[in-house]
Formats: sequence, C-alpha cells, structure tokens
Amino acid sequence: MIEKSTIRDPKLANKGWKKIQWVAGRMDILNEILKEYEDEQPLAEKNLAICLHLEAKTAYMAYAAKKLGARVAICGSNPLSTQDDVAAGLAAHGVEVHSWYGATDEEYREHINKVLDIKPDLIIDDGGDLVELVHTKRKDLIKKIIGGSEETTTGIHRLKAMENDQVLAFPMMAVNDALCKYLFDNRYGTGQSVWDGIMRTTNLVVAGKNVVVAGYGWCGKGVAMRAKGLGGRVIVTEVDPIKASEAWMDGFQVMPMQEAAKVGDFFITVTGCKDVICREHFKVMKDGAVLANAGHFDVEISKPDLKELAVKEEEARNNIQLYELADGRKIYLLAEGRLVNLAAGDGHPAEIMDMSFALQLSSLLYLLDNKMTNAVHKVPAEIDNKVARLKLKSLGLAVDELSKEQEAYLSGWQHE
Repeated sequence: MIEKSTIRDPKLANKGWKKIQWVAGRMDILNEILKEYEDEQPLAEKNLAICLHLEAKTAYMAYAAKKLGARVAICGSNPLSTQDDVAAGLAAHGVEVHSWYGATDEEYREHINKVLDIKPDLIIDDGGDLVELVHTKRKDLIKKIIGGSEETTTGIHRLKAMENDQVLAFPMMAVNDALCKYLFDNRYGTGQSVWDGIMRTTNLVVAGKNVVVAGYGWCGKGVAMRAKGLGGRVIVTEVDPIKASEAWMDGFQVMPMQEAAKVGDFFITVTGCKDVICREHFKVMKDGAVLANAGHFDVEISKPDLKELAVKEEEARNNIQLYELADGRKIYLLAEGRLVNLAAGDGHPAEIMDMSFALQLSSLLYLLDNKMTNAVHKVPAEIDNKVARLKLKSLGLAVDELSKEQEAYLSGWQHE
C-alpha cells in the first residue's frame, strides 16, 4: 500500500516494521482475538478508517484489522505523535497510511480526508476529528457508515455533545469509558508514559521537586501516582470538589492553580479543557518551571499568552522551547504543548494498549452483529470481562468462580 499512502520516507519501512513486530509479541489479547476470528474474516469487504496516534501499538491494531479482512486506511490524530518509520512499515504491509511527523494543520486535514476517501463502513477515532469531518464536510459518507468507536475522553465529550444536539448520524462505542480502558490505559498507561516522555526529554530529576498535576481524573490519578513514586511532592489542582477531596485523601496537596503556579517545578495538564495554565499563572511561576500537557489538544497551556509575555523564544533542547520573560525568568514548554507522552515519547506501554485496542476491535465486531441507535453506547460488560479474562490468561493468572449457592445468595434478599 506504499504507492497509495502519504508517508515521509518509504525507505524507513524495515526499521518501522521491527518496531511493530516488537510490540506484536507483547500484545497477547490482540493475538488471541486474531486466533479466534481470523478464519472467519468478520471484517471482510468492510472499509475501516482510523485516526489514532500512529506509533507501533496502533500500527499493530490496524494490521490486525487487516488480518481480519478489512481494508484499512489510517492517519495520525496528532501532528507530533506519528512515527515516520512506523508509518512506512505499516504501509509496506498492506495498510493505507496518510500521516507524517510534524504535519501542518492543512496537511493534517488533508490526511484525514484521504483516509475518508476509502468510504468507510467503520471508524475508529481518537479525539473526534474524523467523526466531526464526516458530519460537516463529508456528509456524503454517512449513509454507508455502520458505526465506530472512540478512544479518548475528549472524543467522548465531543460525541456526547453531538448526541445532545441530535446530530450524531451513526452509533459510536465509548471505548474510553470501558473499565478495561480507563482503569488501565488512562491510569497506568498515562502515568508511566507521561513521565517517560518528560524524563527522556529533560533529563532532570523528579525527586524533591514540586509537581503540579492539573486535573484528577483517571489520567491525572496516574500522573500523580507515578510522580509520587519518583519522589515528587505532588500538588493537584481541580474544579471538581469531589475529585479534589479524593486527591487530598490520596495524600496530595490541593490548591488553586494561581497558588500552585508560585511553587511548581513541573506542571502537567490533564483536564481536556482550555487555558488551564495561562497569563496570570506564567507571571508568578518560578524561574526554570517546566510545562507539559497530557490532554488531547494543545490548548490546556495557553501558548498565545506565553508568546505574548516572552521577550525571547528559542529551542533549548530537542522538544523543549524556552520562553524568557521580561524579568529574566525562563519557562520551558515541552513538545509544543502537545501530548508529551507521544510527542516526546513512545506512548503507553504495549501491554496496556493491548487491552484498549482489543476493546476497539471487539467493539467493531459488536457493531456488525447488533443494530444500534445513533447514540454514544457503552461497551457491553461481556466485552470488558472477556478482555480482562484474556489479560489474566496472558499473565498465567486465574480467578475464583461463584458457586450456584453463592450466586443465589448474592441475588436474593432473604438470608437465613
């Protein structure tokens, strides 16, 4: 599919395919799904459009969908998360790829459109850009689309807004909200990969530093947990009083961003909102403060405000932009304020994404077998449980089962 693809350098294919093979050997659940369904070819004659962070784990899921019979076209969901060697490796093995690292806004939109040119039956989205384009500029495609699935919190928020406005034109599975996704991917995956990206980019110690985590959802919980494990003194900022109370009970300091901005050494935003860190916060930050974002879009840290306040801007190190303020203080922004774990790292560990991507493929198969309304749907419990059991099997672990007497006891209300 290299001839049909839009990639940076086809000569990188061998290097990229090695990366894909490395994770393939560690994604046991996807491999079990392949064993179960490959002979049936359940995705035969189906066109699958994917917009996800294009690195090795995503590539293997796309390749697995192809092995199940689908014609697959994929683009990256973030201009800085595509790995050009992985894109070339995937294109060399039968998947149509339209993506490259550092795409401009215009190129990014062009890549999404090229993916949609396959006229999809099914969609896998990350952040909602693919679905938005179908509902605005590519409405001609809607009749053919059976449904799709969404990978991340931001995308679910957008889909629910579309559902509330009664414009969502096909069913979407909320994979992000599945237990085997957010309890593992959002918490353990984000927690590990964010710090992997920050530490490999800055080469700075975390121990003893004040780490400000903006947002205490499941991603924020993971980032805070790993910061604590690295020896950081964690401060959580929140708008939700319940989540703020939970952070306090988990042993973290809680304060407004205006106060946290004065003492933070590292700042990580994981809210899904805009302008979480902005002008008034930059004005009081310590010299040398390091800012990173782990939310889907690059709007949580206000880059326009930072640029307006800066009297000097330069690259301090690869993926680190220095902003010097009028009083001489220096603030450092990682990966242009984009997803630091992917723009400055390799993303979540393979074993974690194995669970998320098993949910993705399983949700597509469920859509094919069930007629569903044009709404945002939860992933059925049987799919969640199947993925969890396959995960345990891959680890060589087992759990107890309830006896009939125990089931009756738990389901009844009269106990002797």
